Amino acid sequence: MKNAILLALALLLLLGVGCTKSIRYSEEEIKGFPPNIQEHIKKGEVTPGMTQSQVRYSWDAPNSVRTLAPSEDGKSREEWVYERFKVFKTRLIFTDGKITEIISNDPGIRK
Repeated sequence: MKNAILLALALLLLLGVGCTKSIRYSEEEIKGFPPNIQEHIKKGEVTPGMTQSQVRYSWDAPNSVRTLAPSEDGKSREEWVYERFKVFKTRLIFTDGKITEIISNDPGIRK
């Protein structure tokens, strides 16, 4: 009986740890960003105009990164891809280091 209780408590602890959201930044790290960007980071959101650094604070590292052909006016372009559950995919297109396009089939992503 005692072993069963310990096992149940250990299982609950493991399940609880899996549900906690990890913090990817400290207040000190994001304090230099504009207030609206800080709010997006705190909510785990991305929005056009965010830099690659700001996106990493908000969403962490992407699943993949691909260099795209430069824009018509010669600006560098990069695609970051985030995948959830191997079903939902969000592509962030950066031009000169800032999000210019968000393409997603994830219903939780605002565009």
